[in-house]
Amino acid sequence: MSAIPDLGHEHVVTASGSRSGLPITVALHSSVLGPALGGCRMWTYPTWADGQADALRLSAAMTLKNSAAGLDAGGGKAVIAVPMGTVLGADLRRAALLDLGDLVETLGGRYRTAEDVGTTERDMVVVRERTRHVVGLPAEVGGVGEPAVGTALGVLAAVAPTLEEAFGDGGIAGRSFVVSGLGQVGGRLARMLAEAGADLVVTDVVPSKRALADELGARWIAPEEALVTPADVLVPAGLGGVLTASAIRSLPVRAVVGPANNPLDERAGAVQLAERGIVYAPDFVVNAGGVIHLTLLADGASASEVEARLLGIGDTTRRVLASARERGTTPLEAAEALAAERIDAARLVHA
Repeated sequence: MSAIPDLGHEHVVTASGSRSGLPITVALHSSVLGPALGGCRMWTYPTWADGQADALRLSAAMTLKNSAAGLDAGGGKAVIAVPMGTVLGADLRRAALLDLGDLVETLGGRYRTAEDVGTTERDMVVVRERTRHVVGLPAEVGGVGEPAVGTALGVLAAVAPTLEEAFGDGGIAGRSFVVSGLGQVGGRLARMLAEAGADLVVTDVVPSKRALADELGARWIAPEEALVTPADVLVPAGLGGVLTASAIRSLPVRAVVGPANNPLDERAGAVQLAERGIVYAPDFVVNAGGVIHLTLLADGASASEVEARLLGIGDTTRRVLASARERGTTPLEAAEALAAERIDAARLVHA
């Protein structure tokens, strides 16, 4: 059995929105475990091909995330690629979201979209005008609400086992954390860490986020300092690909755990982190709280059942880190193997 299931992408479509003219990609990586679930990212890219490539990477990660989280859902992702220099006003934004809805509808329910970086639950209301295959709608319109809280809680649950692996003690109080990215998830997570007694250093590309640092009594640094500031733990909470080979060579932390998707620039980064003695909690394990929130509540689970599953991310993280240690592999390989077990079993059933 391979560590990463050799599924390929079942369906990928990139089109220019008929209303917006913006390039939109919907990538369905796998529906072996069930209809694919993954959010829509609206971001600025140098070219449409960069947006498409991001959708391919993110959708594959969603397959692993949903499997490792024990969900009956496959992996997919949508990306609205905003060209450099484009001003995304209200009219253009609405047009792009309607175009996304049309594209999602063409998949006939094989992919369900939701919010992601650059989009909100209110945006999903617009998408729903063109397709019913959308989750994460506001509670006031019959949805299950903002998933960012669930994502943040899941990451917090993963912090203790990561600290245990790195230091032999899972206590957060007194430990230093660099939180890079104070968006919907990163900001909430920073609050939770502060409440637990962490010593926080924070940053964001949006200067106004400094107000949160002041509120929490955290030290503010420039974004480019996030990977060179000494701390016990780095919490990547923005865009992916930040942990390049050169960054890892001088990374002054003992552990990495955070909600950012695909923080490793290359797979080899997992080996490089291990060789430096830096504990890496795989992103698709620790940031699964959002999809757990969306999926379970949509299926009628109670708030207490959802909370239990979110806290269970800590148990999964502990299992992954222990497996890596015992087998002499990286945590990334151990997490991929965990996800592959469910996918392979489902493929045998459907064969």
